[in-house]
Amino acid sequence: MSTTVEMRDVAEDDRERLLAWRNSPEVAAYMYSDHPIGREEHDRWFDTLSKRHDRRYWIIQVDDEPAGLINLADIDEVHRRCAWAYYLASPKVRGLGVGSYVEFWAIEHVFTVLGLNKLWCEVLLSNEAVWKLHETFGFQREALLRDHVVKHGQPVDVVGLGLLARDWEGQREAMAQRLRAKGYALPA
Repeated sequence: MSTTVEMRDVAEDDRERLLAWRNSPEVAAYMYSDHPIGREEHDRWFDTLSKRHDRRYWIIQVDDEPAGLINLADIDEVHRRCAWAYYLASPKVRGLGVGSYVEFWAIEHVFTVLGLNKLWCEVLLSNEAVWKLHETFGFQREALLRDHVVKHGQPVDVVGLGLLARDWEGQREAMAQRLRAKGYALPA
């Protein structure tokens, strides 16, 4: 049996789910913020999701169940770049290659649908599995941001990674083959 992964727009009925996910220890451990997110703060954030033109958010659906969130930020059509991040909130989807599928989808969306030239991200240095996954997809380390955020009262380092459209062209088919070998049907 294969796993089906789809991205759908965030809807009003995701409001409570997203608050719970953002405050879950598994997600919060890798976010920049380090405090419990209250109702008022969450509602202010949620209410702006559809109003900002420099950001896009999708729910990651795995076998028709909401499993995580993906977003593009700082979408800049002049400089043809944007940042991105995602998390898988559902523990039952981890280890299925969902993160790799989401990565492929995001890269394709940025370079093919949006026509941008660069996709970049920041990852806590301690989140080695994620920054190594990015490197597998062709991202290159462009920065080590020392003491960039404070987690549990301590400054921590952040890795800055970037992927250019021309670099993706050379990496795309190998990553597509890996996903097909895991049983994933790739986005058209």
